[in-house]
Amino acid sequence: MSCEEIAVCAVRLRENLCLYFEELECDAFCKDKTIKRFFRNVNSQLLVVRPDLNVAAFEDVTDQEVKSGSGMYFDIHCYKTTAPSAGMPVAFSVQVEDKSYYMCCEKEHGKMVVRFREGEVPKDIPGESNIIFFKKTFTSCSSKAFKFEYSLEQGMFLAFEEEDSLRKLILKKLPREDEVDETTKFVTSHNERHNL
Repeated sequence: MSCEEIAVCAVRLRENLCLYFEELECDAFCKDKTIKRFFRNVNSQLLVVRPDLNVAAFEDVTDQEVKSGSGMYFDIHCYKTTAPSAGMPVAFSVQVEDKSYYMCCEKEHGKMVVRFREGEVPKDIPGESNIIFFKKTFTSCSSKAFKFEYSLEQGMFLAFEEEDSLRKLILKKLPREDEVDETTKFVTSHNERHNL
């Protein structure tokens, strides 16, 4: 449905048998809360953003690097939505030195890629956005692990992939949503020493 169309919902039938309607809004997101977390993969590596190299990858990091938190301690921005969604809408940002970067998805050379762009996550998003992901429980018996589905393409999830000795953050298309793919499994923690 486009924003030019007007969606309505029957609200009530009054005693005079007149049906009253309420106008519905198009998809919109409003920031609800922000939580700070580290991201780990199944190998207990931390997700690190390196904007100077235009890469985000899971790495083994030293205690000294962890203490700085630069590029590792993410803000997870939770949004409320006006439309039913397939999970909690979230956006991600991270501080690297004195700059803030937000995660987005862009098409490059015919392929969807994850990028971190300098700037802030908006408080309100009036429609569809390339920064929104739906947070879902990884499996029904794994309540502390999550997967994140890209809001603009159903079945496309954040994942990691080995490339040039790095475990890079990517978008990965899964044939079925209920498919268990360990590369899409993320554990969040507020403590850098959290183990899977």
